Amino acid sequence: MRRFKLVIAYDGRPFDGWQSQVSGNTIQDILLLGIRTICPAVKTVQGSGRTDAGVSAEGQVAHFDAPPEWRMGADEWRKALNTKLPATIRILSAQETGPDFHARFDAVGKHYRYRIVTSDVLPPLQVGLVWHRRGPADAGELSAVLKAYEGTHQFRAFSANRHDGKDETRDAERTIFEAKVVESGHQQLDLHFVGSGFLYKMVRFLVGTAVYCIEGRVSVAEIKDLLKERGGAKAPYCAPSNGLSLQSVRYPDDWN
Repeated sequence: MRRFKLVIAYDGRPFDGWQSQVSGNTIQDILLLGIRTICPAVKTVQGSGRTDAGVSAEGQVAHFDAPPEWRMGADEWRKALNTKLPATIRILSAQETGPDFHARFDAVGKHYRYRIVTSDVLPPLQVGLVWHRRGPADAGELSAVLKAYEGTHQFRAFSANRHDGKDETRDAERTIFEAKVVESGHQQLDLHFVGSGFLYKMVRFLVGTAVYCIEGRVSVAEIKDLLKERGGAKAPYCAPSNGLSLQSVRYPDDWN
């Protein structure tokens, strides 16, 4: 089989997330349908990980296997797929890889961005793509809170249950290499998280709790206690999916 790696961007608003569902209205389902329209012999497409309903991506990664007799090259796949997919899903790049590459298991890091707009009025073209949190927000104060997340911690308190019965035994240790705030426009803040991996809804809990902290609803000391998993408590607030985007997935060669 010939294995192809795809870098995918999508507007998550119309879809039920990445992971395949009975509804068929997921990125994985629609992408596989597009691939199989071109080559029915393709069995599956594997992503680097799930994104939730409403979450967008600028650099999701996936792979699939085509039969060796199928002679299309990587860029031919990119062009062909973009004619089969809705305009809200686009293949940014494609390359043929070795048979051992795996989009999920080879990933060593991910970069998420969460966008907050604090203006009194939200511009219509930003609806569904940002968290509209009215009121002043000091980027410096927010940056100081985010620094508490950096390093290796137990992030179970900053995750939601998937109801698969494995949450209490699932390893919750993750490393956040960088957490920072960038003022990307007038009353617009981008929160960036680069880490070894992220639990279910983890970035949204990190963002929501940080915002609660600068609003005086929770202290940095309490956040640090949550990072130690004291008492099995949960983080106080999960930010909405609006504003969250998977920016990139990193592999061993990307760190060189």
